[in-house]
Amino acid sequence: MANPGKPAEEKRRIGSRNYKPGVEVIELEKVVGVPDPLRRLDESGLELWRRVWGMGSNWISPNTDIDLLQMVCEQVDERDLLRAFVLENIDARFERSALRELEKSIRSNLSLLGFTPTDRMKLGVAEVKRLNVVEEMMARINNG
Repeated sequence: MANPGKPAEEKRRIGSRNYKPGVEVIELEKVVGVPDPLRRLDESGLELWRRVWGMGSNWISPNTDIDLLQMVCEQVDERDLLRAFVLENIDARFERSALRELEKSIRSNLSLLGFTPTDRMKLGVAEVKRLNVVEEMMARINNG
């Protein structure tokens, strides 16, 4: 196998954060509280809006990511309506296909916002840490 990439823990240990000469790293503005949506959202969209700002406030930017977040929240509201229609109309094949495409788009947009484990690792806000044998034994002892 060709030269595999270094794991995130190794990069962090040696101080590398995928530094590329000529690229300026800009620290994101921290969000305090939950900003108001740009446009009206229904129940599911508003719930997602609040969860995203609550969980992702360390990496979601109120300046650059807010439009994408608004869009995905609107997609979630649209999904509710489309799903209800499909459940009531068993022969709605076109709408069922549209529902699956919309779900793919929602999943993709959530990924762009860093809401999958892989994307959070890429953003450097989460990493998988393997327990060594001693840590595993201590965890088992502590948990009974």
